[in-house]
Amino acid sequence: MDEREPADPLKALGERLEKARRGREEPAATGGGSRTGVPQNALGLAFRIGVELVSALVVCVGIGWLIDRWLGTRPWAMVVFFFLGAAAGMLNVYRAINGLGLSAGYRQTSDEKTVGRESHED
Repeated sequence: MDEREPADPLKALGERLEKARRGREEPAATGGGSRTGVPQNALGLAFRIGVELVSALVVCVGIGWLIDRWLGTRPWAMVVFFFLGAAAGMLNVYRAINGLGLSAGYRQTSDEKTVGRESHED
């Protein structure tokens, strides 16, 4: 018969959680980023800005084109909706840069922008 004590699964889980937390905090302390030196957060923000600007234009021009076909007012609705799409895209870019598009009622403070997202434990 085996005299050893069975391993405590909760203790092993706690140790793995602590190891994962330490591994997650270390890149934040060094500034984050990938091995190439480009911060992943900045690359993601740049991609988001491009996608939001282009998608607003495409959607609005598409709506203008459909209205033109329906009413037979070619190309006036498409021109009007092009400018509305450009304005909407620029507004989305402004919101993304200032952190206003994260979620309703939430805005990053200057501490969170420089350090990164941290969990606030009480």
